[in-house]
Amino acid sequence: MRLRRNTDDEQLRLSDPEHHTVSRPLDRKCEQNPMRLMGILVVCLMVVSVLFSVSVVLRDPPSDGVWASEEAKFLQVNPRKDPEDNLSWSAEEPKDKLLGGLLDAGFNERSCFSRYQSALYRKELLHKPSSYLLSKLRNYEALHKRCGPYTESYNRTLKQLQLGQHMEQSDCNYLVWISFSGLGNRILTLASAFLYAILTNRVLLVDPGADMPDLFCEPFPEVSWLLPLDFPLKNQFNSFDQKSPFCYGKMLKNKTLTDSSWSILPPYVYLHLVHDYDDHDKMFFCNQDQSFLQKIPWLIIKTDNYFVPSLFLIPSFEQELSNLFPVKGTVFHFLGRYLFHPTNAVWGLITRYYQAYLAKADERIGIQIRVFDTGIGPFQHVLDQIIACTMKENLLPEINMGEPVVSSYGHQKSKAVLMTSLSAGYFEKVRNMYWEHPTVTGEVIGVYQPSHEEYQQTEKQNHNRKAWAEMYLLSLTDVLVTSSWSTFGYVAQGLGGLKPWILYKPENQTAPDPPCRRAMSMEPCFHAPPFYDCKAKKGVDTGALVPHVRHCEDMSWGLKLVDDSKEHEAL
Repeated sequence: MRLRRNTDDEQLRLSDPEHHTVSRPLDRKCEQNPMRLMGILVVCLMVVSVLFSVSVVLRDPPSDGVWASEEAKFLQVNPRKDPEDNLSWSAEEPKDKLLGGLLDAGFNERSCFSRYQSALYRKELLHKPSSYLLSKLRNYEALHKRCGPYTESYNRTLKQLQLGQHMEQSDCNYLVWISFSGLGNRILTLASAFLYAILTNRVLLVDPGADMPDLFCEPFPEVSWLLPLDFPLKNQFNSFDQKSPFCYGKMLKNKTLTDSSWSILPPYVYLHLVHDYDDHDKMFFCNQDQSFLQKIPWLIIKTDNYFVPSLFLIPSFEQELSNLFPVKGTVFHFLGRYLFHPTNAVWGLITRYYQAYLAKADERIGIQIRVFDTGIGPFQHVLDQIIACTMKENLLPEINMGEPVVSSYGHQKSKAVLMTSLSAGYFEKVRNMYWEHPTVTGEVIGVYQPSHEEYQQTEKQNHNRKAWAEMYLLSLTDVLVTSSWSTFGYVAQGLGGLKPWILYKPENQTAPDPPCRRAMSMEPCFHAPPFYDCKAKKGVDTGALVPHVRHCEDMSWGLKLVDDSKEHEAL
């Protein structure tokens, strides 16, 4: 009975909603709550502690992140994997990928990554292109689109050429550039031809040669600059010389062209501006002759010279050139940046090498070596000259011969030295010098050379790919040392906007003293200019006619563009 009564009482308490007594199981549950609350509080404190620690680390990265931060100052490019093309990048948008309006914005970026990505690898332009130059480039692009290959105007003008007839009035005139000589020469002469085309309102058509499409992207939107393979005179290009029937110099020499016969004009004229040209060929640079050539719808040019400086001495071009280039020493810099964009295959060579060896350095130094001496190198006098120049000009630090090789802990200033040469010998000796001995300044010097082909192989595709990549890599350095007479070095300095230290050409296998000098401007040298006053019809020193055309530092008879007084000093 007592048991039953207790059970009934229990049931009554549980079933009474008004009753405030809590059952025993609830009593036990309540007794455990303080322990659970204490555990939750401990976990929360641990989470807060971890989050605080992470925030401190992210706000103040450890010292071993210095390399990455230094790299980001110059190049903020992070490659990402892309199954379609390994040259696609996840990159910060360049501040000025159109180079101050120099480039047209209408291209498909995937067709030529270098066109717009190059701004990520370079410092901002020291000089801005003139508004007049930008206007002329846009006008030229419209002309090229209207008159380029296979357009109605091109087909009509070409038909007259095929028939051997002269078209007296044509809305489209052409300048055909023949692919000739080594790669450095081709780049310089193509820029020269393009400037001449702009000055004379002609459409530039480029002979593809063996490898031009493999090396360079199309520079003009929508219509190709490449001369069609079915061009009727293409098979004659290799045979064009001073003896060709329509060679301008020959026609002048034979007096085929006289004032009375100007109404009977040839269908085309061949301009022989190669280094071996004679006085009659050089009449191309006379004002009166330009008036005649303006009447010819088709001009075909073969040259291995950067002839731009002499265009500045032609009176009819003087004002136009001054408007295009107020700063005279920027001609090739702007034209080169506008015209020459490495294809994706070459751009891959450039960017992979740059990121692997050059990007992390505090400073990049380019040394371009071209030796014209016969015999097997490397030559000791050339090495001595390189070392003397770079140390005398404080481009590279001296080594400490008396101290053991001891590396100190922490970040040390680093310099990456990019050397280009057909021989590996100079690179090996400089690399070993900085490997085996510490520098007196404590700087870390890395020395690199992408290739050593031993001898020039102009017609080989892979050789020219590497050559173009190395010229471009040199142009990405902060300071540059180049060899006298070398068009390879001229291209690098012009594209990079660099005034290099030029190594004097050695004589009698002796290192010259002084070993080098700073260039007056970043412009290339015209190696074989005319020395003739067209108006006075007598010889003259063409390097002394105007202040902005002077003799070159590395070739006393050559001509180059420089800038007057304060402008010259600012370059």
